[in-house]
Amino acid sequence: MENRGVLIGSIVFVFGAFVLMISLLMYESYKAKQMKVLAASIKTEAHPAAASAPALDYSMYKTKIGDDGREMVQIPDGPFIMGSTDGGPDEMPERQRFLKAFYLDKREVSQEEYARFAKMTKRQLPKIEVFEDDQSKLLKPEFAAMSMSWDEAAAYCKWAGKRLPTEAEWEKAGRGEGKRKYAWGDTVKNGRANANLDGSEDGYRYLAPPGSFEFGRSPYGIYDMTGNVAEWVEDSYDEHYYEKAPYRDPKGPDRADLKVVRGGSWRETEHNARLSKRFAAKAWRTDITIGFRCASDDGEMSDSPGAS
Repeated sequence: MENRGVLIGSIVFVFGAFVLMISLLMYESYKAKQMKVLAASIKTEAHPAAASAPALDYSMYKTKIGDDGREMVQIPDGPFIMGSTDGGPDEMPERQRFLKAFYLDKREVSQEEYARFAKMTKRQLPKIEVFEDDQSKLLKPEFAAMSMSWDEAAAYCKWAGKRLPTEAEWEKAGRGEGKRKYAWGDTVKNGRANANLDGSEDGYRYLAPPGSFEFGRSPYGIYDMTGNVAEWVEDSYDEHYYEKAPYRDPKGPDRADLKVVRGGSWRETEHNARLSKRFAAKAWRTDITIGFRCASDDGEMSDSPGAS
C-alpha cells in the first residue's frame, strides 16, 4: 500500500509539473504576442521607417552657406512645369514657366535654429495655443520650427541674408523639370516623407527633424518638400494667378493678407501632399503644421563643396 501511495504521488507530481510547464509556456507565448502588438502600435519618435531605394548622387548641384550657417542648394535656371490638371482650380492651367537660378535651404529651419534667431533679435518664441495631445511632444530643438506667422518667417530669412522663396521657386525645387506629384516621384511610397500618406508608417507621430527622409529628397537633393511641415512662401494668394502669371520668374500678385503655403504637413493626406497643391492662409496665422525654409538669389554668397 505504501508503494502504491508513492506511485500515485509521483504520478500526481509529474502531472502537476507538466501542467505547470505548459501553463508557463502559454503565458510566455501570450506575453510575446502582447509585446509585438504593443510594439506595432507605438510610433517611434526617433527613427523613420526604412525605405529601400538606390542611393542618388546630388553632387552636381552647387551649394552655399547662408549667414545663418545653413546649407543651401543651387536650383539651376531653366524651364519647369508649374500647376496640375488633377488638382484644384487654383492649380490650373498647367503651364511651363522659366526661372533664373536661385538657392534654396536644403532643410527646413529647425526649432533650435529659430530659437537662436529669436534670442539674437529679442523676439518671443512661437506659441502653441491648442494641441490635442502633450505639447512637449512637438517642442524639441531638433524638430522642424513651426507656429510662426508669415512675417516672422520672412524676418528670419532677412536676418539670415536670405528671403522666402517664391511659389514658383518652391515648386520647381520640389518637382524638378517634370510633373512629378511628390518629391521622389508619382506614387506614394513608405518611408519617403513625414506625412499621412495612404496610412503608411513613416516613423514619426508628429514632427520630425528636418532631413530625416533620405529617400524622399527632391530631384535637386532638397529634403522634406513633401510633408513634415508645410512651408510659407513669398507670394500672396490669388486663386486665378496662374491664368495671368508671366512666363519668366513669376512672383505672385501684389501683397495681400492671404499668403501661400506649400508642401503639406505631417498630418496631410495623399492628395494634399502633392507638390502642386496650393494652400492659402492669413499672414498672421500661426499653426503647428506650418514652418518654412529660405531662398536667395544666385551669386549672393560664397561657394562651398557640392551637395551630399
